[in-house]
Amino acid sequence: MPCPSATFTVWTSAWLAGAAAPDDVLDALAPWAEAHDVQAADATVGATTSLPSPGEPVSSLTFLLAALRRAVPRSPGRLVLPAPGDVRGLPGPGEFSREATAAGEGVLFVDAGLGIVPTQIADGVLRWTVYSVRDPGPTPEYVALSQAERELRDQVRQSASVLTSLGVARHRPGVREEIAAALRARPASLWPAGMPGQALRVLQHADEVEAILAAASVDEPGGALTATAASARREALHPIETAVRVARRAAVAEAVRVLAASPIG
Repeated sequence: MPCPSATFTVWTSAWLAGAAAPDDVLDALAPWAEAHDVQAADATVGATTSLPSPGEPVSSLTFLLAALRRAVPRSPGRLVLPAPGDVRGLPGPGEFSREATAAGEGVLFVDAGLGIVPTQIADGVLRWTVYSVRDPGPTPEYVALSQAERELRDQVRQSASVLTSLGVARHRPGVREEIAAALRARPASLWPAGMPGQALRVLQHADEVEAILAAASVDEPGGALTATAASARREALHPIETAVRVARRAAVAEAVRVLAASPIG
């Protein structure tokens, strides 16, 4: 799954720390959609942030950045990548948690009490909806980037072995080209100067693994898995999907930490 929230988290955190310009943030987000619009989730959030409420004309990313600057002058954002059964990093129950889980991603600004979720509302249009977050929830678990990278590699190896043994990972003609095409189709990832090299490597690896997961989830032409085999495939892929989320969160958290500590003078 593409992850514009990762780009948003890194760049807005760098900008809030003085390590990037607002135009840099907008340029980095541009590849994710032809158009971006912004809306408050309800009238209360709209009044707090000066962003349009539902039913009003939508706003732009420029106004969202201004709202964040007013709310959290320097505090960085936190990437959340929830999935059913894996809600690590989410705040307490609420609209943001529900919508972020449905979207599979979001950005949490704890100090501002705000959460932001991107959703594609039309072809080429990405909407960033801003929610109130009253309960930040528990402090998220810390996962060292080196540990996350190692676990991702291990899960790739283990899952490949399991899928092969199940007979659902046989060679499919053109599968390498399919994976390469999926990677080329992803929006170009632009990152700030000073982005830590290990974080870049892990984010790139996560993209590659997602493309492999997508290919592994496709049935061979003319073939159909039994219900048992399909269930076994899902079980084999689930740990690696989790490892991708953990690795991406860890990479973004490390990038935010480094960039926030190294503002432009």
